[in-house]
Amino acid sequence: MSAATPESVTTGPNSQGSLYLLSLDYDRSINEPYLEVLESLDSKVRWCREVTVMGVISFCCFSLDQLAGCVHFLDSRPAAVEECSEKGCLAVSLLELLGFNLTFIFLASLLVLIQPVAAGSGIPEIKCYLNGVKVPGIVRLRTLVCKALGVLFSVAGGLFVGKEGPMIHSGAVVGAGLPQFQSISLRKIQFNFPYFRSDRDKRDFVSAGAAAGVAAAFGAPIGGTLFSLEEGSSFWNQGLTWKVLFCSMSATFTLNFFRSGIQFGSWGSFQLPGLLNFGEFKCPESDKKCHLWTAVDLGFFILMGILGGLLGATFNCINKRLAKYRMRNVHPKPKLVRVLESLLVCLTTTLVVFVASMVLGECRPLSSTNHGGNSSLGLQDSSSDEVNSSIKTFFCPNDTYNDMATLFFNPQESAILQLFHQEGTFSPVTLSLFFLLYFLLSCWTYGISVPSGLFVPSLLCGAAFGRLVANLLKSYIGLDHIYSGTFALIGAAAFLGGVVRMTISLTVILIESTNEITYGLPIMITLMVAKWTGDLFNKGIYDIYVNLRGVPLLEWETKAEMDKLRASDIMEPNLMYVYPHTRIQSLVSILRTTVHHAFPVVTENRAYEREFMKWDQLISNNIKFKKSSILTRAGEQRKRSQSMKSYPSSELRNVCDDHIATEEPPETEDMLQQMLERRYTPYPNLYPDQSPSEEWTMEERFRPLTFHGLILRSQLVTLLVRGVCYAENQSSTSQPRLSYGEMAEDYPRYPDIHDLDLTLLNPRMIVDITPYMNPSPFTVSPNTHVSQVFNLFRTMGLRHLPVVNAVGEIVGIITRHNLTHEFLQARLRQHYRTI
Repeated sequence: MSAATPESVTTGPNSQGSLYLLSLDYDRSINEPYLEVLESLDSKVRWCREVTVMGVISFCCFSLDQLAGCVHFLDSRPAAVEECSEKGCLAVSLLELLGFNLTFIFLASLLVLIQPVAAGSGIPEIKCYLNGVKVPGIVRLRTLVCKALGVLFSVAGGLFVGKEGPMIHSGAVVGAGLPQFQSISLRKIQFNFPYFRSDRDKRDFVSAGAAAGVAAAFGAPIGGTLFSLEEGSSFWNQGLTWKVLFCSMSATFTLNFFRSGIQFGSWGSFQLPGLLNFGEFKCPESDKKCHLWTAVDLGFFILMGILGGLLGATFNCINKRLAKYRMRNVHPKPKLVRVLESLLVCLTTTLVVFVASMVLGECRPLSSTNHGGNSSLGLQDSSSDEVNSSIKTFFCPNDTYNDMATLFFNPQESAILQLFHQEGTFSPVTLSLFFLLYFLLSCWTYGISVPSGLFVPSLLCGAAFGRLVANLLKSYIGLDHIYSGTFALIGAAAFLGGVVRMTISLTVILIESTNEITYGLPIMITLMVAKWTGDLFNKGIYDIYVNLRGVPLLEWETKAEMDKLRASDIMEPNLMYVYPHTRIQSLVSILRTTVHHAFPVVTENRAYEREFMKWDQLISNNIKFKKSSILTRAGEQRKRSQSMKSYPSSELRNVCDDHIATEEPPETEDMLQQMLERRYTPYPNLYPDQSPSEEWTMEERFRPLTFHGLILRSQLVTLLVRGVCYAENQSSTSQPRLSYGEMAEDYPRYPDIHDLDLTLLNPRMIVDITPYMNPSPFTVSPNTHVSQVFNLFRTMGLRHLPVVNAVGEIVGIITRHNLTHEFLQARLRQHYRTI
């Protein structure tokens, strides 16, 4: 098989911690088997299947979120510590606390050792998957089990982590695996369900699963849909919107139905929309001057947004340095070192929480109305009971409570409710110390080898910051009309927005969690200001981890200066290609000596143009003009080897400049009829056996290749496995035909060419590729600007983008690697040097 040096199509930028990653095929291969399926496809039946699968995904997400809610049953230690504070057995309670926490964190770390990709929140990995990068093991069943159980132990172990991020990852795994009705971890479980077997369908279900995870965690179905759109999915369409929204709604109300029945015994009351409920924001009825917020407060909210962006940027900067340190000094060492690091963080966190609660806390008087004057304790305001019951009185007399212990020795959700609704004044000193300690410890914790989320810790840290601002405004400026809960909510939004840099989805999530639409404007303004401020210094925390792992993530758009480059400047001209009819020995050789996942289908036949040039002077002149203005592979390679800036005036030697004798065409020849016949001539049967020679010229090595389509590696392997071929003395019509279901039967793990026993196949047999190739993939011209190439590649979810000149010759190919920021910057610098 004649081919040049293979192009790099799958590797990411050479950054620290980079992995060898594959891309996903989100573009449909519209070949003959697929067209046969379309003819028999009933859109109503497919719609019913999708709705059914979405409903099952939402139920599974409810089950996972309900499992995460079990963490409160494991957390009976604060009561034991409070009893010991009265009996004088603090040393025993501290040892008990350490024993529980270290055991839980040890179990969480072991689960991460079993499946390393289960560490962290999983949101950066899901973002990469939806962007088109296949991260190994990210949607495996083993990952789901380790993630769900690991986050349960992480939260129960007292670490400053949240369970919402891992639940989003878990929902995405359910969305990816459930429609397949099979699992590599459970090989014996196989169902005959041949639908949704493509990366494109799986991507849509992953988007729905991630949205369902957000919806169930926060009780925010619309926010979950927008989260999947804004932070997760890179490719979106109108049909996907309602599917994701339906899945999010189903997850929210399924969780609401069961939690209301299990917790209150009131089945069908729908009183608990999500795992995290912020309660009702309401001013005390006795305070007529109180308002949730006023126009004057918007100025303070903007300042809080600026501070939140600065704090978020600081958090991200410190965490990034810690992550780089772990990559250099922790990850290369034995896996036991990661477990020891997690135990060290757990030990430090436990000691800090215990000592701070006992030493730094102040005894504050209980308010007569602990929930802002709203004494309704029924189902309509269950958060009032939680606020009252979560008050801690360590070493404090009656009618007082320990403000530091109330914040530290409560589940994070209860501590957030305290800051939002507890009208008893938290000491400014306590809030400052709590914010500082929580900021540092949560920053140290995020990134260790345990499943951990960042939403709730950021909300709690920001709520303390907002409550501190409210206390200072009341105490030193005399603004008695402000509502402390509002400032706590705005502080939580500012800090979380400064860390993750989300705007639209986070605004809707907070509005749905508070059930207060009037907070929409201040939350949106605060988040926008926090994002703008943080973006001046660094990226969001999820984007930072994507870059640290070297994932070739495609951003929303390229910089304007990149339009100085064209497709010919960034494409790879060295191609590995196949012919429409190729011998088995050639296909096996190509597949075993390359790692490419798609191959152009080409032919090498230019005799027709030479005949036309003989017959007509006008055609000859037009072809000469075409030759002088068309970019070819040989010309591009010569240009790069000579580091020339402009294209050569003539790309092919001895073609345009040679004198070509013209002859009058025979009168008996009908020129138009011959052209029409040649236009519809079938692909020639080419059986190339010759490999490139070192003695070949540039034109011989980079011969003109007429582009006919694109064939995937998985499709070629499937054809070989199933023996789809014909003998040389037979017609290609005798070749067996495969259906679409047979082609996709092994999805998503197709056989490896190195593991196949092909001894039964005759290497001289021929494979007709044309029925299974994609004859009309997306292509671009060599003169297309990079911004247009980037938008087409990203919007359509492509994996390979052939570059075809004006005469139908393929001159190069563009992959994800050619569109990464690092690659484009390098080519732009090279462009400047050649000026």
